[in-house]
Amino acid sequence: MVSRVKADAAVHARGLSEREAKKRLSKYGPNVFAHGKKVRPLGIFLAQFQDILIIILLVSTALSVFMGEMTEAIAILLIVILNAVMGFVQEYRTEKTLDALKNMAAPLARVVRDGESTQVPAADVVPGDLLELDAGDRVAADAALVEGAGVQVDESLLTGESVPVEKRTEKADKVFMGTMMTKGRAFASVVATGMQTEMGKIAGMISDIKDEQTPLQKRLAELGKFIAIACLVICAVVTATGILRGEPVMNMVIIGISLAVAAVPEGLPAIVTIALALGVGRMLKRNALIRKLTAVETLGCASVICSDKTGTLTENKMTVRRVFTPLHDLAVTGSGFNTAGDFLQEGKKVRVRDWEDVARTMEIAASCNNAELRFSHGLFHKGRVEVVGDPTEAALLVMAAKAGITREIVDRTYETLLELPFDSERKCMSVVVRVHGRKRLFVKGAPDVILEKCRCVHTGKGDELLTNALRARIRQANDEMADNALRVLAMAWRDLPENIGDTPEMLETGLTFAGLAGMIDPPRKEAFTAVRKCVRAGIRPVMITGDHKKTAAAIARELGILRGSDGVLTGSELDAMSDAELMRAVKHTSVFARVSPGHKLRIVRSFKRNGNVVAMTGDGVNDAPAVKEADIGVSMGKTGTDVTKEASAIILLDDNFASMVAAVEEGRVIYSNIRKFIRYLLSCNIGEILTMFIGMLMGLPIVLQPIQILWVNLVTDGLPAIALGLEPPEDDVMEQKPRGIDESVFSNGLLGMMIFRGCLIGLSTLGAFISVLRLSGDLTMARTAAFLTLVAVQLVHVFECKSERLTLPHIPLFNNIWLVAAALVSGALMLVVICVPTLRPVFGTAPLGFAATLRVVGYTLIGPVLSSILFGGKSRKHARVHAQ
Repeated sequence: MVSRVKADAAVHARGLSEREAKKRLSKYGPNVFAHGKKVRPLGIFLAQFQDILIIILLVSTALSVFMGEMTEAIAILLIVILNAVMGFVQEYRTEKTLDALKNMAAPLARVVRDGESTQVPAADVVPGDLLELDAGDRVAADAALVEGAGVQVDESLLTGESVPVEKRTEKADKVFMGTMMTKGRAFASVVATGMQTEMGKIAGMISDIKDEQTPLQKRLAELGKFIAIACLVICAVVTATGILRGEPVMNMVIIGISLAVAAVPEGLPAIVTIALALGVGRMLKRNALIRKLTAVETLGCASVICSDKTGTLTENKMTVRRVFTPLHDLAVTGSGFNTAGDFLQEGKKVRVRDWEDVARTMEIAASCNNAELRFSHGLFHKGRVEVVGDPTEAALLVMAAKAGITREIVDRTYETLLELPFDSERKCMSVVVRVHGRKRLFVKGAPDVILEKCRCVHTGKGDELLTNALRARIRQANDEMADNALRVLAMAWRDLPENIGDTPEMLETGLTFAGLAGMIDPPRKEAFTAVRKCVRAGIRPVMITGDHKKTAAAIARELGILRGSDGVLTGSELDAMSDAELMRAVKHTSVFARVSPGHKLRIVRSFKRNGNVVAMTGDGVNDAPAVKEADIGVSMGKTGTDVTKEASAIILLDDNFASMVAAVEEGRVIYSNIRKFIRYLLSCNIGEILTMFIGMLMGLPIVLQPIQILWVNLVTDGLPAIALGLEPPEDDVMEQKPRGIDESVFSNGLLGMMIFRGCLIGLSTLGAFISVLRLSGDLTMARTAAFLTLVAVQLVHVFECKSERLTLPHIPLFNNIWLVAAALVSGALMLVVICVPTLRPVFGTAPLGFAATLRVVGYTLIGPVLSSILFGGKSRKHARVHAQ
């Protein structure tokens, strides 16, 4: 039950009733953007039977029933249904996971219902609802102001303009969905929701995001078709050969179809999708929400990551580190928005509240300020500070509070009469206050601007003219702070005559300089490790920021982004460059400062033209084109707009650069795991085909019966292949260069490895069959030996597929519990059909004696032993290099 609070009855009378709100929700629909069609469970299950080979197998089963082969028909039908259930469970889980990701963030809105203020899900807001808005609230829908005072709204998400826009009730100004209240309190009547809002219209302009196959899925689907045709030809040859040898026609047809079903990797694209979906879940745990599966594949190719600085590489918690006045130069301790901290002069704690020059600087910082610090007093959150407003202004409030000059003290001392908000032309903010019966102006802003407006400075002897020497000292202090990555604001003041006008030109002149405050948005601790990971992985991290060039360079150098001869480019320098010049410049530029959203698109295109695979972060609507242009578009989960999120492929839930790097790592792991189970599946399928085909060519009896072929397909292709998709990362996954985006999935010798191992699987199975047949003269026992060998060889091979560089003795076998469990289950299923007497007639098996079992073990070990001998040197070399 939501909490309700009484509010102004006259205004609240304009709100809707709950009953009317429900009617309008039915009429206008939820306040959300349009979503695609949902897939129903029945549709997923029926889709499992649409594969042409499964249909052929079902037809063959019907023919078996018609011919009286009931036992075999029922067994084959059960295997087909079991396969379908496994496929359904995996795909349904995938759909549910993706649905959960879409609905994981459910924002709330405060509305007036039945005369009372109540919180409802933003999706339930309807036209006519009365929104209650406070500073710090995000607007839930397009609405017209009906009451409010001093309302300012940050519309940068829509317009790109960082200056808050003033909204007036008398003009019935509108506030728009997704924008942020920065000042004031208001009530607004909703006029549009969902896709009818301005944000919704922009979202509609971005092309609808459709479920597309990844390039890898497309390539594998085409490969699957090619393999299917080849397999069908071979299976037709096998069938024809058997018929010509006098084998029963129907039996050979079913053998041919069964072999086709077992040999054709019809499930390969589905298992790739499952692996991608499981990877999506793992990335979510690392705060990267994947919106498009194509991004997972592309992540492993990323060679450049362009990241915002504020909040992504840094904490977005400005902290004042240094305060300078003409009389004092002070260091400030503490971090974030915690008001605990001290002022140090030459390393010693000092009490600054009694120093007039510093106290005046603190008073200006606290008074000329629209931020608010809200302190939590709850049992579990005591001492926690919530910031409402601009982080820079919040840092000034924290600084003043450390000096013992809180906002409450300043508000009691100074009565605010007028505010001149910050704008990009004046680059300062002013307030007119009354103190002890007289007017006074407080100003804060860019140091160069403030200094030009100053005529005097306060010294120990009173106010003195601001000489060139003093100006030089102040500028030197400003430059020192900037060189140390500090963002600097200057404070100044003047006493005003009573009859002065209220324009900036009249007020902001002849000021007395008070002091400088240097603050920093400290780098996130985890960003240091993330940047080092990038460099080791051959990925180039690039910082893009609207901040000052020196500040950006200092932070980038501290993080390790700016190294050696790397350069820094500003937005104005970008504007002066042609596209060709920019293409050359980005090759050795790691920091872009004073950059607007419009510059980002050019930067992305320049990196791409140089052959890079680019990941790009963005949050505002104006960032959407650059985010969409990037190979991997990344939006911010906390500060990003819905429109940018729709344009992006990945959403960072914590706006953290380290999460981006973690996503790249997961992308590499997923691609590596896909290669592992492709190697496994195709090697095994090659082995199965060769077993039957070479057996026929050698004139041997039919090596495996149809039911045995299908059982091998069931116990070895399903669970172990999926479990390979859950392999943990290998130790050196982030120490390899990014792969090329067009690189074949069979590159680096994978195709040769599969053919070699497939041949060994087939020859080992045939060896076991021939050996036991000669030993016992019993065809059923020989088939059982071949049956068991084929499964055992594949279950051993699945552990070899854990690494492309290590052989079995060097591979950690037990670090993937799912693979161990899958192998044990598959092995148990195999033993059941051999050891349980009632199942032997169904599967055509017989118990094996000690001598036959030894032969099965021997032929099973041929593959791994031969691989270790041939490739063991390479494996040991890799292990030594990695250990170093």
